[in-house]
Amino acid sequence: MTTQQNIFRVRRNYNRWVANETLEDYALRFTAKSARRWSAARVSHTALGAISFLALEAIGGAITLSYGFTNTALAIAVVGLIIFATGLPISYYATKYGVDVDLLTRGSGFGYIGSTITSLIYASFTFIFFALEAAILALALQHLFSVPLSLGYLLSSFVVIPIVTHGITLISRFQLWTQPLWIVLQLLPFIYIGAKDISAVEDWTHFSGVDASEGAGFNLLLFGAASAVIFSLIAQIGEQVDFLRFLPAPKEKPSPRWWCAMIAGGPGWIGVGVLKIFAGSFLAVLALQHGIPASEASDPTQMYRVAFGYISSSPEFALALAGIFVILSQLKINVTNAYAGSIAWSNFFARLTHNHPGRVVWVVFNVVIALLLMELGVYQAIKETLGVYAIVAVAWVGTLVADLVINKPLGITTGS
Repeated sequence: MTTQQNIFRVRRNYNRWVANETLEDYALRFTAKSARRWSAARVSHTALGAISFLALEAIGGAITLSYGFTNTALAIAVVGLIIFATGLPISYYATKYGVDVDLLTRGSGFGYIGSTITSLIYASFTFIFFALEAAILALALQHLFSVPLSLGYLLSSFVVIPIVTHGITLISRFQLWTQPLWIVLQLLPFIYIGAKDISAVEDWTHFSGVDASEGAGFNLLLFGAASAVIFSLIAQIGEQVDFLRFLPAPKEKPSPRWWCAMIAGGPGWIGVGVLKIFAGSFLAVLALQHGIPASEASDPTQMYRVAFGYISSSPEFALALAGIFVILSQLKINVTNAYAGSIAWSNFFARLTHNHPGRVVWVVFNVVIALLLMELGVYQAIKETLGVYAIVAVAWVGTLVADLVINKPLGITTGS
């Protein structure tokens, strides 16, 4: 005898909601060709919205203050090349077959259990960086409006949810609309600094760290420590792929335009990323020279307050410009972090529990975990947090790339 299941109206409405692929964005399976309807340029621009994140400047500033310019510059260059090289095959295969990094991992010999574990690794990347970016935004709100940090953490976390719940459709519009203003605000202060204080560049290149005795000249240990922090960014390719899978499927012989869009939106992110890390390195030293304490010089709001000070002699106007730039940058990146986190958590819990309540649930779940990390002070331990995470991220991405570029061409892969 079977019992009839009663489904409440609220539950029925929710089931219809999460069945809408506009909201789900093919969280658990490959992206249908019918969904890959946007132009290559639009998808690429959407993926490149991730380059706005100011954690890059914070990382550049933090490692420069600790390890000096020489060790930092070499670490940025070497790790940047490695990240590009590992991101290229991942982006190509994911874009070609319309799969996210979870399905790509599963098909590369990790299997069902392996891809479940790597989904957790990837999900941890999204909420760690969401927490870092939201903490930067909360600090900006504190400087601008005297908002208490705890309240700032809440506002910075939950403000992105309405955009993220509607998937790539709304995210792509948001990224395209905000991109021109972001580019102008990103470049403008450096143009003024170059015109008014070019000697600051020389001071930067001779900077040997807050503890000058340790960072003077090349030091292998300090180079390794700086590299470890930057290596945590290797998992960013997962977020790029979450958008690139909507790139139109390539023909038998992909066009140059398709290749440009795939490279720009995929591994190409690190090209701009390297410039932003260098920018943070430079601005942290510049902030020190303008009397900002070393403990605050790697805070992007303080960095850009000093930088925009070259545009206007009014401290209030400079702070307002810096605040607008920080708020815009952090909203652009955290819609990406929250979206990618919802995809990763959907895959992880669907495999673990054989249940999928909808991607929207995991958007909120990811944001709540990030909020807890902020309250625990993850931003204050940015170097230590990212240095430890990098070990796991490099092992995962390195194994995936080895399977894609060595095992698959030789026909010895264990995946499908």
